[in-house]
Amino acid sequence: MYVFGITGEVGSGKSTVIEYLQQVHGARVLLMDLLGHEVMARGGICYQEVLDLFGPEFLKEDGELDRKAIGKVVFADQEKLEKLNSIVHPAVRIRVEQLVEEARLQGAEFMFMESALLLEEKYDEMCDELWYVYAKESVRRERLKESRGYSDEKIDQMISNQQSEEMFRSRSNFIIDNSHSFESAKAQIDARMKQYEIM
Repeated sequence: MYVFGITGEVGSGKSTVIEYLQQVHGARVLLMDLLGHEVMARGGICYQEVLDLFGPEFLKEDGELDRKAIGKVVFADQEKLEKLNSIVHPAVRIRVEQLVEEARLQGAEFMFMESALLLEEKYDEMCDELWYVYAKESVRRERLKESRGYSDEKIDQMISNQQSEEMFRSRSNFIIDNSHSFESAKAQIDARMKQYEIM
């Protein structure tokens, strides 16, 4: 089984690339954001520890953690963010290792893991190849405004917290230019996947 990592700046189109790989190339996919939600969910491995960190006022009526409220706190408090990450990230990594092994035992051909923090969390160490989804900053800004309704201020903050384009390029084996139509990106993906599918 080939394990690929997909990363890139916010708004570059990683989710669209992942969806295409699932639908057209039958890839198994791990989305780190969703696994983070899973481990923080009621009954999840991190639920109690995160609740202890933030307090019962961050619980919703159904007993689930209010991730949106927690997000607002950590957005403005670096220390709280680091504490939250120290709880959640190790648990997500354990889950990733379990799911990769399960897919391997089930005979899956391709596994893609997607995270904006793929390099920071050293998931690239688990990958045979790292893909960088690139889009020009002007394009990313426009997408974030249209799809998520983000303000310029929020976009500035998010971009300033991410690694540089040079760093992504220097660490990646393959770069998808997703600055234009997705038809162009699809052609790049198909050509790359063809190399693996004929092996």
